[in-house]
Amino acid sequence: MRWILLVVGALMLVVGLIWTLQGLNVLGGSAMTGQTLWAVVGPIVAIAGVVIVGLGVRRGTARR
Repeated sequence: MRWILLVVGALMLVVGLIWTLQGLNVLGGSAMTGQTLWAVVGPIVAIAGVVIVGLGVRRGTARR
């Protein structure tokens, strides 16, 4: 379970960062480029990813 949380959280973090950069028109090449929606949704997904990674790390240290 720990590894699943770490992988899912890391993927959410990366996707959230990409969506944020596309929404802010920093990263081009997509229909999401320059769209305010993705500049708002991206950080929310990235923060959720950080929380999930934190849960995965915490779950791994609790068993030791």
